[in-house]
Formats: sequence, C-alpha cells, structure tokens
Amino acid sequence: MNLKELADALELSQTTVSRALNGYPEVSEGTRLRVLSAARSFNYRPSAGARNLATGRSMAVRHIIPLSANHEMMNIIFSDFIAGTGEIYAEHGYDMIVSVVPEAQELQSYRDAVARGSVEGFMIHGPRRNDPRLPLLQELGVPFFVHGRSTGYDEPYAWLDVNNRRAIERATNYLIELGHQRIGLINGGEQMDFAQRRREGYVTAHVKAGISTDTTLMTSGDMTEPQGHIAALVMLDLPDPPTAFVASSILSTLGIRRAVESRGLMVGRDISIICFDDDITTLPNGSPAEPTFTASRSSVRAAGRRCAELLIDRINNQHLPPHQELWEAELILGGSTAVAKKDKTT
Repeated sequence: MNLKELADALELSQTTVSRALNGYPEVSEGTRLRVLSAARSFNYRPSAGARNLATGRSMAVRHIIPLSANHEMMNIIFSDFIAGTGEIYAEHGYDMIVSVVPEAQELQSYRDAVARGSVEGFMIHGPRRNDPRLPLLQELGVPFFVHGRSTGYDEPYAWLDVNNRRAIERATNYLIELGHQRIGLINGGEQMDFAQRRREGYVTAHVKAGISTDTTLMTSGDMTEPQGHIAALVMLDLPDPPTAFVASSILSTLGIRRAVESRGLMVGRDISIICFDDDITTLPNGSPAEPTFTASRSSVRAAGRRCAELLIDRINNQHLPPHQELWEAELILGGSTAVAKKDKTT
C-alpha cells in the first residue's frame, strides 16, 4: 500500500495523512490516532523519499570521517559509538549517513552537504584543539553535536565529553599510591583534544606527588595493539625502565601486555598497567566479577546513544542554548596492578 491508497481508504487528503504520520501539531489528535491505527492495520511504511517530500525534511544525520595519515577513526571503538547513535536515530526515524573523505576535503564536505540540503545535523568526532569544523558549522547554521571538546574554541556549542584529565590523573595517582615512581604513558594521538587532556592528567598526578616527569616515558600515537607493543618495548629497554604503564586504550594495552611478556615479565606481578577502557562491546575487559585490567571505564556505546539523543533535541529545539555534558569515568580494579616491587639492588 502506498500513501495515496492509504489516504483513499481513510477518505482524507494525502497531505493530512502524511502530516498525521509525522506528528504535525495542526492535525487533530483524533485524526492522528485514526491514521496511525489504519497504517498499522495495513502494515503501511512510508518510503524515505515520500516522507521527505511531504515534510520538507531530510531526516538524515551525517557523520563525516576524515582519512588521515596521523590517525584512523575507523576502529572497533568508533564502531561501538556508531552502534549507539544508530539505535537512537532508528527510534526517532532518522537516517544515518557516514561519509569517509580524504582529510583535505573534510571541510568542503560539510559545505557540500549543507548546500545539497541533504542533512538535518552533523555529529562531530575526534575534536582537535582550535578545531576548524566548529566555526565553520556555526557559520553554516546547521545543528551539530560534538563527541568531545575543542580547547581554544570559546563560542558556546553542544558537546558531551568524558573527564579525560581527571580519569588519567586518578589512574596515575593510584599507581603512585602503590609505590610506582617510573610510570610510562602510552597515549593516543596528541593532535586530538582528549589525548592532550589525558597527558595533562598524567603530568598533574606527578606534580602533586612531587615526582619529576620523564619525557622518555611519554609517547603518543594510534591507539592500536601494535603501537602499544612497540612503545612498551622501547620503554622496557631503557636503562631505568618503568614499573607501570598508563594506556589510553585497551587496544594499546594488549600490545603492552605482549611486550611485557616477551621480556619474561608478568603483568600484575612485575609490571602494573591501567588502561582507559572504553567498555567495548566486542572486546570486554574480562568479566564484571573479574576484570582483566584495572581501567578507567566509560562506555562509548552509551556515549553514542546520549550524543544522538542530544543532537536530535538540538535539531528540534535550535532556539535553546547548546547543551554541554561532562561524564566521569569509573576506576575499575582488575588483575593488572599491584604494589611496586622494591629495587632488587637494595
């Protein structure tokens, strides 16, 4: 059954039926309920094209992802975020468009999407400091929502972020309380705002404890298992190697563990590790009763759901001040941390 046939069966105009199905306030409640009941009875599902033509709206949210030599967004953490947003978009009748573009074309891609009128709003990933996307989108006047924050951009905009600085400061401080003085930081790419905040948390914990930081114990790069493995090997081969690591991702942590074991050491006995565990659906941190790694836990899938809710609210209420939300990560104690061993030379 198409829209015309449904309208004929109800003896209503196609415009009235379309407006009733899409919740327009000028349609009376009695008519709306009658149309919805008939649509269910006839198993009617409006096509996206017909719906958009009738309402003048695209009902689409776009995620533009740049391919870069410096970082790669397309990983299992990103997939979990996309799964979370997709759940909410589907509930509210929105389509999700994910566009992967060359980094040099990223800004133009936003302009092109707006010029075509093919988008209701944008979800912004991986914000950088002084991120050029934010002033561009403010200028274009299209609703957008940022997963994260951009230091250096002072105009109000809508965002949700995890308190990355506090999470890593707390994790580093926990290792210091266990007696660790040489702690390696294996961070994400520090062109990203979140990674710079995590480094700040690591440094702050050292300063508060009166411990000097050592640049040979700090590195950044892609949050992958190979990057964690290589970075950990370099640090473990130092004349004065670390006794513990703080890692920006459970993916990097798997590489750190491989490096530790390749040196004949044991995680949780000889070397302690705390990771920023994104509570990844396809890569759980052990079991709830027995976490494999001590971790700063924050569900990226839950963040995706919340970001989508807030973006849709932003689309529907553009006159309201932009909503901003800061989540705290939870420190989960697992089997990867222990009291620092005393120096064998003493």
